[in-house]
Amino acid sequence: MLSKCRGRTRGHHAGMARTGKILFTNGEFWTGSTLLPRARHVTSSGGRIASVGAEQPPDLRPDLTIDLKGRFAMPGFIDAHTHFRAGGASLKRLDLRGSRSKTEFAEMVLSRARANHDGRWLVGVNWDNESWADKSFPSKELIDDFTQSFPVFLDRVDTHMALVNSEALRIVGISRDTPDPRGGVVLRDGRGEPTGIVKDAARELVMRHIPKPSQEELMSDARAAMRLANSLGVTSVSDIGPDSDLMTYIRLKMRDEMTVRVNMILPISDYETLVDGRLGLEEGENEWISLTAVKAFADGSLGAGTAWFHEPYEDDNSNRGIPTDILASGELEEYALDADKNHIQLAIHAIGDMAVSRVLDIFDKVEKSNRQWERRFRIEHAQHISPDDFARMKRLKAVASVQPYHCIDDGRWAERKIGRRRAESAFPFRRFLDEEVALAFGTDWPVAPLNPLDGIFAAVTRSTLDGMNSDGWIPGQKLNVEEALTAYTYGSAYASFAENEKGKLEPGKLADIVVLSASPFDVPPEKIKDIRVLMTVVGGRIVYSDAAAFPAEGDDAC
Repeated sequence: MLSKCRGRTRGHHAGMARTGKILFTNGEFWTGSTLLPRARHVTSSGGRIASVGAEQPPDLRPDLTIDLKGRFAMPGFIDAHTHFRAGGASLKRLDLRGSRSKTEFAEMVLSRARANHDGRWLVGVNWDNESWADKSFPSKELIDDFTQSFPVFLDRVDTHMALVNSEALRIVGISRDTPDPRGGVVLRDGRGEPTGIVKDAARELVMRHIPKPSQEELMSDARAAMRLANSLGVTSVSDIGPDSDLMTYIRLKMRDEMTVRVNMILPISDYETLVDGRLGLEEGENEWISLTAVKAFADGSLGAGTAWFHEPYEDDNSNRGIPTDILASGELEEYALDADKNHIQLAIHAIGDMAVSRVLDIFDKVEKSNRQWERRFRIEHAQHISPDDFARMKRLKAVASVQPYHCIDDGRWAERKIGRRRAESAFPFRRFLDEEVALAFGTDWPVAPLNPLDGIFAAVTRSTLDGMNSDGWIPGQKLNVEEALTAYTYGSAYASFAENEKGKLEPGKLADIVVLSASPFDVPPEKIKDIRVLMTVVGGRIVYSDAAAFPAEGDDAC
């Protein structure tokens, strides 16, 4: 319960001013710190943690006292890999995740198409053919009859493949005579005609024709993303997106509307812009907005069959996946060398084992060619690793930036695509820790749900979404609860050079705290996903609270 305040605020959901002093008492705190792993109270002042203790709290005459009534609390979750503003936009798009067949898929598109009378692009997200009985890809014929007058772009859940209709193909200029772009595939039928499925670089060709959102739409997207994150206990994210997203956050910061800390990761092609002026990011904004890294793609995704492997896919012996154009052309290596020379972090998407190996080759060359600095290479996803590459990752101090929810999603069907032998080393969370490779957890939202507790559940149980692996898919790679929580807090802070600021509850660090309905240590592992967030605090400000768990006292409680 929230006690009466010495002074008035706009209500406890709005939170305290940054200078307010808050006492969180009678809690079961997991601090993530070796100094005091468990605590009973935390105090914050000026947006930072003032004290952490296991005994009676200090007499600091707080502006607000919050009695946690024995509830579990911990450092705020830090999501190391999102497309955060884009995730906010996806909340208002046609969400096809619930379709369980091609028929349901088509019916959902038809329902939205009936309301799309102005000829604008109809954009949908999250379809997954692996959830259908008929797992073959959909084709444009499914939707062409009722979408003749406007273009349609329907992104698969992995965002490496999309279905587009005939009108979209016409606008982009893709026909049977159009060659595949390097690093991409236009899927074709037996007659050589495009089926409507476009993969990776071919998908990007289509995306260039979708009108860009206005600045107001961008800010609306970011606000929606922050509201969802606040309700899920996410206090910081790394957002992989364009510079327009960075400018959106800067504008929201100027309006004092930021409620989630954002570490921006820009496309690697923008690295020179970072070197020249860091896109107007002021030093004083670094508590809320930071800019540490650039990202590139080395390959595609497993679901699209474009993740790049040393050996062919089990379900298609003619296919080993494809390297991206930027990797195959040598441009990625050139960019990486120059970006690192200017102390810009490299975050490279690599899913297949061949892609990971090639990225490590580039990292190795970068380290040998450039002067030493506190570089932290990142491999985003790092799903399939050759045995010798764990030692290389450790030597190069490369961070494995992974998304545990993908494990329980892909685990339904991955063995069909790559076989049992390779699956044994898929999503090797335990092996990373055993090999002393730094581990950071994220979601890849909106590709996967933003809820961190889904990810903790996935890492601890490895219980696939189809219920077929109740003891865990590749159970030897499970983590314990503390290891998973650490990867979702300190590990993600470390990945973005922020471990001295957040990721643990220690005096002097940012007062980012989440209160949960139950302790992940105490519930059965299969119940972790059912835990709810009751309160989220960012910089000493309450940005979310459950009214039933923390009722306000009086008309205008803090």
